[in-house]
Formats: sequence, C-alpha cells, structure tokens
Amino acid sequence: MGSHTWGAAVGEPMYRMIANELQRQIEAGELKRGAQLKTEVELREEFGDVSRNTVRDAIKLLKAHGLVETRAGQGTFVMQPMEPFLSKLTTDPTAGDFEDTVYRSEVERRGRVPEETHPRVEVQRANEFLAQQLGLEPGAQVISRHQERRIDRTPWSMQTTFYPMVLLTRGERATRLLEASNVEGGMVDYLRKYLGVDQVAWRDTIIARPPTLEERTFFALSDKIPVAMFEFRRIGYDADGQPIRVTVTVYPADRNQFEMEAGPVPPPPGQVVQGME
Repeated sequence: MGSHTWGAAVGEPMYRMIANELQRQIEAGELKRGAQLKTEVELREEFGDVSRNTVRDAIKLLKAHGLVETRAGQGTFVMQPMEPFLSKLTTDPTAGDFEDTVYRSEVERRGRVPEETHPRVEVQRANEFLAQQLGLEPGAQVISRHQERRIDRTPWSMQTTFYPMVLLTRGERATRLLEASNVEGGMVDYLRKYLGVDQVAWRDTIIARPPTLEERTFFALSDKIPVAMFEFRRIGYDADGQPIRVTVTVYPADRNQFEMEAGPVPPPPGQVVQGME
C-alpha cells in the first residue's frame, strides 16, 4: 500500500482509523502472521505524516486486541494464530495424566507436535487443601511432580501431581516417584504394577479463575486481554476408597477446549468449535 492520507470519520480518532486499516490488512492476509510491521517512521509517512503518538496509540490498540506483539529491540510483529486443542473428557477411572502416552499419541494423530518437560520433583509440606484431600495431618510432607506441556512449541498447560510420602514404603521401585524423569507407560500403570496401588476411581472439580503471575508468564498472556484459566482438580482413589494422589492441571481458555460425550452420539462435524473466543 503506497503513501496515502487517511481521513478519520467525524468524531473518530485518527489512531483508530490506522488500527482499523492495519487490522484489515492482517485479516485479509496482506500482513502475514509472524510478519514484522513497518517501523514507526514508515507508518507515520504511510498514513499522511501523522504524529508519533498517533501511531503508537494505534499499535497499542492492536496489541490490546491480540493482533500484534512488540518484541524488545526487534519491532512489532503480527501474532501467530492460536489453534485450540480439543481435549476429550473421559469417565475412565484408569485414565492418567501428562506422564501417560495417550496425550502424546492424540496430539500427534492430529498432525501437531507435542512436547513435555521432564518433571520437576520436590518434597513439600501439604497445604490445607492437599492435607484434607489426601487424609493427612496439616503440614505433612508430600511428593510433588510438576510438568509443563507445549503443543507446536506454544505453552499449553501445566500440571502438578501430589503423592503422600507413605507410598515410598511400597518397595524398592517406589523411589521412582522421586526421580525427575518421565515414567514409561504412565504413572497410573506404574502405581499398579510396582506399588500395588490401583486407581479405580477419581473425582474431578473444575473451576475457572484469573491466571497467577507464574501462569501469566509461562503462557505469555497479555496484560491487556483477560484470559481465564481452567483448573482441573482430580482426586484419585484406590479400591478401598483411600485417596492416593491429587492432580492439579491448569489450561488457558484461549487455546483449550473440552468435550464429553455420552450415549451413541454421531461423529462431530469438526474437531474444533471455532468462534468461541
């Protein structure tokens, strides 16, 4: 687009007219996702020698709508599209979590690239919630295994699972709980085979809340656009009804969707429901 004087509609600020035009270029594909915008000087010339503050206000508006991002020392870039991942919710009591192979195979089946970190393992004191759910005394020690998950290199979710320390008395193989490495076959299978702990039931509680500072940083969430977090709290139980672990998983709502089916429903028309931002 060559140099042109953009006249604002009556009562409409010039910066908004500039933002609208840049948005049109992005949505029309004239500015590709990941492309760098012109410099501030170039944009001032393009839009009729407008002031520096006018261009900056236009960029701020685009950033507030999640269309561009500014990288320190590099410039302003069109943001990459966020393709939501649809997770199937299940009632299978033996279903596992990040350290199982089902997640990876499902992501790969959809032509996307999964990535999990090795777990960060710590011994912590149980807070009131954990102590209550695991039937422990307040302040009792628990083992935590924390993992971060990415899809196509984009941070997608985080999960922390807490285990009572008493599980370490279940034989020599129980020390795997303290190893900062993924367990082949998944934790549910490991608990059953080597510790004699069979998860036969679980209860999920799902809440929506604002992100914490740590979550906002990891998921690179804009402070201009509110994004809710889905927090799944799963309590796993053995055949005697005793709690064996607590798993807390967080998902940003801007890149995650969930689906559950019951009965002989027909196949869905598409894997992802669009337009649900």
